[in-house]
Amino acid sequence: MMELLAKIAFAVYTLLILSGGCIAVGAHSLIRAMVGLISSLLGVAGMYMLMAAPFMAFMQILIYVGAVCVLIFFAIMLSRADEHGVESGSKRPGKAALSALTFITPTFVIGYMLVKFQPESINIPIEIPLAAVGKGLLEDYPIAFELISVVLLAAMAGAVLLAYEPKGRKGGKV
Repeated sequence: MMELLAKIAFAVYTLLILSGGCIAVGAHSLIRAMVGLISSLLGVAGMYMLMAAPFMAFMQILIYVGAVCVLIFFAIMLSRADEHGVESGSKRPGKAALSALTFITPTFVIGYMLVKFQPESINIPIEIPLAAVGKGLLEDYPIAFELISVVLLAAMAGAVLLAYEPKGRKGGKV
């Protein structure tokens, strides 16, 4: 029974991740794209919970959903949109096809890898102590710890770029 519930939760989180990614890539409004990003990141946090890693799930919510998405939200609020609320301007005909290709390509690559190289299933996940996670991040795998700072730096740079308005251009788009 527990295995069935875990498979259902896995399917729900997978659906949340994929649908959020589709919304984030295909939305014309930056607010809708951010909502898609948030739902996708919350699905990833749910996957961490399924892997019995509650600390990683909390960090996923705190760092990515909390910090990065709030920073993007402030950048959106500082940027100027047209009167219809569409920040991306006119619709390009190939944008839907490009976003579909962006979604389908990784799905097929990951699916092919999973079918070709069947991973061994573990019935009961092992909970790793928090001290071991901290030690691993700071001693054995410091590059993963440093990449979190790079993500936050990229989010800040994107926020500044979205909010930037050159002198002499009032009310116009960048």
